[in-house]
Amino acid sequence: MIGSIKQTVVKGGEWLIKESLFSETFTPENFSEEQKMIRDMCIQFLEKEVTPILNRIDNLEPGLMKSLVTKAGEQGLLATSCPEEFGGLGKDFVTATLVSEALGAGHSFSVAVSAHTCIGSLPILYFGTQTQKEKYIPKLISGEWAGAYGLTEPNSGSDALGAKSTATLSEDGKHYILNGQKCWITNGGFADVYTVFAKVDGKAFTGFIVERGTEGFTQSAEEHKMGIQGSSTVQLNFQDCKVPVENILGEIGKGHKIAFNILNLGRLKLGASVIGGAKMAITGSVEYAITREQFNQSISNFGAIKYKLAEMAIRVFVCESSLYRTSNWIDAKEQELLATGTPFNDALLGGAEEYAIECAILKVYGSEVLDYVVDEGVQIHGGNGFSAEYNISRAYRDSRINRIYEGTNEINRLLILDMTLKRAMQGRLDIMTAAMAVQKELMSIPDFSVEEDGLFAKEKKLVANLKKAILLTAGAAVQKLMMKIEGEQEILMHIADMAIETFNAESTLLRVMKIVDMQGEASSSIYIDILQTYLYDAADRINKSGKDAINSFADGDEQRMILVGLKRFTKTDSFNTKTARRRIADKMIAAKSYCFNV
Repeated sequence: MIGSIKQTVVKGGEWLIKESLFSETFTPENFSEEQKMIRDMCIQFLEKEVTPILNRIDNLEPGLMKSLVTKAGEQGLLATSCPEEFGGLGKDFVTATLVSEALGAGHSFSVAVSAHTCIGSLPILYFGTQTQKEKYIPKLISGEWAGAYGLTEPNSGSDALGAKSTATLSEDGKHYILNGQKCWITNGGFADVYTVFAKVDGKAFTGFIVERGTEGFTQSAEEHKMGIQGSSTVQLNFQDCKVPVENILGEIGKGHKIAFNILNLGRLKLGASVIGGAKMAITGSVEYAITREQFNQSISNFGAIKYKLAEMAIRVFVCESSLYRTSNWIDAKEQELLATGTPFNDALLGGAEEYAIECAILKVYGSEVLDYVVDEGVQIHGGNGFSAEYNISRAYRDSRINRIYEGTNEINRLLILDMTLKRAMQGRLDIMTAAMAVQKELMSIPDFSVEEDGLFAKEKKLVANLKKAILLTAGAAVQKLMMKIEGEQEILMHIADMAIETFNAESTLLRVMKIVDMQGEASSSIYIDILQTYLYDAADRINKSGKDAINSFADGDEQRMILVGLKRFTKTDSFNTKTARRRIADKMIAAKSYCFNV
């Protein structure tokens, strides 16, 4: 039934060692009518309030961005998943994700509203006392106040816990005296309330709620940036800043719990917002390709252009498939925790922590998909793509930051495997049994006498084999390097790339299987084209990443044996990707847009 599926809670990372069913997988085809209505409301807000004034926004017109945040709050766009007791709408996590996607096409406004609703508000909602929530949350979700988040410092970026800002209890015990600096603070120039991290007595990493106007708190001038030029970005300065003791956020010394848990949510929300931006860029590129003529015909007729349009759409469709599969898992985990008596504060954070691996995957892949889309969009526009008169140039500039914040893509790649291995050591994932089974399979002669038939049989087998390729490569690397593997970042990132491609491959397969089940094979042929094209290319990319990893730690007979296994597990049948991409592009050209929304 569209709009609902059987809720099945799986462990984070468990997809690697367990087969998933399309009937238990949430996809965009499951959106309810209410969710679609909320999405459309977000799109209409951008079209009416944001898109017509993008140049004014980029010029940092005083008060403009704050007024847009306020307008968004008045229309309920900031309150989606906040509890009703604080004036929120109390919607599920999937709906909140859909709002992030829909608003993702708003360039600098998208950055401002995303920072406000996620890192600017959620620390207080999930870690604040009841008094703190009652004081700040209603104002934040109504848009009366804007929120910001102060974690990064001039000398501590990826190493957040290396922060130097300090907090010392005053002699009268009524205030903590903050000293230090925070940089690259989104919304910093106009926010009313900030979550700021400092070390109590130089040791205990702790969160604080700091209001604008607090004595000793100032901000520097706006940063001039390559992209997201309309997003307020400033440095915060604390010189004997007096923060009331009741503004401690969470527990003293437990600030890392706030920082890292909120980052998990931020990574998924970024994975959602980039999809909105990518769909907008694709539609603009399709429209331009149709109207632009060279050699007496529309450039949309050229195979080189069709390749670009189709590949842009394929990557967005794939990313979207993984996004909503994961967001539904988080929602299901949250509901499970609530049902067992877990406080609201901990339930969603527990869901986000459970799927931290998948959140990192979405952040990496989503940001790189948007970069690919806008880069090819500029290329389709040719010289005009380099002109500020065309919006694709703004999209190109604005995209680049996504690979840096919410943890750089390099850090997130390292986290993907690090978290997986730690969960295996903790007994949360039985990776060892699965890896041993793969090694045993390699020692046996493959049986080709019985091949499963039927629609998607080959695709299902390939996805299962891609998982084996990861287990083979990662298992061999861990056995060979042991504890030294932590220092082999290149190997870790190669294996992470294998995991990213495989999670995407399975998510897309499950989504297309569901579409075919709902619509029939004949009506779903274009989605089968998307799936088969992605799988064919992903298998090659996984093979390349695997070889690069294996060649880095193995040699001789061991190397040859592992490479033979990798080749077996990434083998695909021949497939004509050219004609498949042309069919995908032709559908987009006929629709004059990215036409795979539901």
